[in-house]
Amino acid sequence: MTVIFSRRALADLEQISSYYAALDDPRLGVAVEARIGEVIARVVPLIRYPYNIFYRASGDRIDILHIRHTSRRPWEGG
Repeated sequence: MTVIFSRRALADLEQISSYYAALDDPRLGVAVEARIGEVIARVVPLIRYPYNIFYRASGDRIDILHIRHTSRRPWEGG
């Protein structure tokens, strides 16, 4: 299966990782980024961290469109 990240999703992932890395424990940014990668690879719920992953699946390809914190207003898509 091929996973393709949009530019926006890559920027989201970088911002999320940087945010958590700036907290008291820099390893947290790495852990969140790794968990997002696991969810995409294994298709399991992202329960531990409050993020929604917006994606489009077609055949054996998954396009990651956006990664959004659940406290933000709903994404209109695009």
